Amino acid sequence: MARRIAITGATGYVGRALTVALVKRGHDVLAIVRPGARDRASANTRVVEIDVFNVDALAQAVQNSDTVVHLIGTPHPNPSKAREFQRVDLGSVRVCVPACVRANVAHLVYVSVAQPAPVMQAYIDARAEAERIIADAKLTATVIRPWYVLGPGHRWPALLVPLYAFAERVPPLRDTARRLGLVTLRQMVNALVHSVEQPPSPGTTRVLGVPEIKVA
Repeated sequence: MARRIAITGATGYVGRALTVALVKRGHDVLAIVRPGARDRASANTRVVEIDVFNVDALAQAVQNSDTVVHLIGTPHPNPSKAREFQRVDLGSVRVCVPACVRANVAHLVYVSVAQPAPVMQAYIDARAEAERIIADAKLTATVIRPWYVLGPGHRWPALLVPLYAFAERVPPLRDTARRLGLVTLRQMVNALVHSVEQPPSPGTTRVLGVPEIKVA
C-alpha cells in the first residue's frame, strides 16, 4: 500500500538513498529540506524548504503524512562535536516529536545509535534522550539503532571486519560485537523501507538493532 512519507534530512547520506528506494516502491515522498537545499533533493519527490527547528512549520509540513522518517543529525559524528549533538541531533527531535503529535502522524521512524557502547558517549547520550522523548510522547514509533553504516565515502571501518568476525567467535565479546556491528547502506535502507511499510502496533515503540537491520 502506497504511503505518504515525509523525510527530514532527506538530502543526507541515508536520506537520499532512502528517498530513491521509497519512490521506486510507489510511495509519495515529501523531502523536508533546509532553505536553499531544494536542488539537492532526489527526483520525483515533493519538496518543502523550512526551518526544521520551527515546530509550527514542521507540523504544517507533515500534517498530511502517514509516516515521518527523522534523519537529521550531525554529519560525521566524532567526540569533538558534543555541542552539535545537543543542538542538532537532540534539538531536532525536541521539535519533531511535538510536530508529529500536533499533526497526528501515525508512525514516526527515528534513526538512533547502537547502545550501550564504550565510545562516543556524548553522541549516545543525545540519541538516548531523543528516544526517551519519543517514548514519553506515546507515539507509534520505530527506533533503528545502527552503529556505523558502510557506503560511498563511509568505508574505512570495513578494515575492521576481520576483528568483528573474530570477536563474534569469542563468547565474552559476542554480544558487543553483534550490537556494534557494521551494516551496509543497502541494509540500512532495506530496514527503513520495511519499517515504513510494516509499522508496529499503535501506541508502541519497536526497536531494531544491528542484527535486525541486517535481516530486514
